[in-house]
Amino acid sequence: MSKNFVNFHILMSHSPSCLNRDDMGMQKTAVFGGTRRVRISSQSLKRAIRTSPYYEAQFGRPSERTKQLTLLRDKYRELLKDKFSASVTDTVLMAVAGVKEIKELEEKVKKGQGNDVDRVKLEGTESGAVAAWSIYEIEKYCELYSQLQAEHSDDKAFQKAWDKETKKDSFKKFNDAFQNSVDIALSGRMATSGIMTSVDAALAVAHVITTHTVDGDLDWFTAVDDLTQEAGETGSAHLDTQEFSAGVFYRYASLNLTQLQENLGETSREKALEIAAHTLHMLATVIPDAKRNSTAADNPADFVCVALSDQPISLANAFEEPVKSKSGFLKPSIEQFINYKERVYQGYELDDKVAFFSLHDTSALNGKAYPSLSKLENWLKQDGEA
Repeated sequence: MSKNFVNFHILMSHSPSCLNRDDMGMQKTAVFGGTRRVRISSQSLKRAIRTSPYYEAQFGRPSERTKQLTLLRDKYRELLKDKFSASVTDTVLMAVAGVKEIKELEEKVKKGQGNDVDRVKLEGTESGAVAAWSIYEIEKYCELYSQLQAEHSDDKAFQKAWDKETKKDSFKKFNDAFQNSVDIALSGRMATSGIMTSVDAALAVAHVITTHTVDGDLDWFTAVDDLTQEAGETGSAHLDTQEFSAGVFYRYASLNLTQLQENLGETSREKALEIAAHTLHMLATVIPDAKRNSTAADNPADFVCVALSDQPISLANAFEEPVKSKSGFLKPSIEQFINYKERVYQGYELDDKVAFFSLHDTSALNGKAYPSLSKLENWLKQDGEA
């Protein structure tokens, strides 16, 4: 029987950096096992993946996350101008968002009847919350809208047909648009108005934490004004501090293949596994951009383990007892992970298909060992049969 979940376990060591900050500019942290760990939020990691060059190369244009409908409308007008009139694009966009006011405001301002409040309101027209917008989905709705317009000359007949075709329970006919907006199929979308539909996420991503206790360091830095220095003045033009640290991070995510297939419009398992393999690549290589140019912590994963399973299984508790340094944290982190993974699998008699790639010794780990990440990705594409 095919396994429905792909569980990803990744260990990645980062040199001194500050990859995810809070509102005070400090590193995000969490207390786990009674000690302070540096944390990278799941939202930060998912955004880094969605906006990565690798994502665009494999899947094309990602969705836009916004609530600024006026800006989105202008952007989609430009992108779709060769296929649809601005009127069709605007009408569809507002129907999907559940907003009717924008066209009324435009007419009012255009006729010189609007006041300053109307103009400000028009410039900042928003939906109720930030939502994930797929241009491919809007394009399909525009195609339907244009088709129904051609078929129904009577406005009432057209509206009746449009309402019927865009009922909430008929949204699955548009799901294949997400084959070009894979990030929505993976991360899901919540919608509360209009004909935009909610999508259940297929990919669950945990907050990334260090495998060991971390006490952050503070970098006291200055900026020198070259011209005042030349004039003979001493001192700096700017003083500030920034927290940073180094550590070994555990990344965990679980992909529901059946949910992914449904989100993509009932696509094949083969296609879902191909997306899973690309997801594996990004989880092992993509790094959040925070302070990237000033820290350059561009460290790929040292250890990657993938399991085709009947259920999601996080192995974060391998690090509930923080790893102790043995001339570094990386090797003992891998050892502690392997030890815990084997105990869990024996205790629950799990028969998952397991494979891994590592830059270090993993002889104690049960599973297929591959010498490169690409070969591990191919194993996943082949449903664990490679």
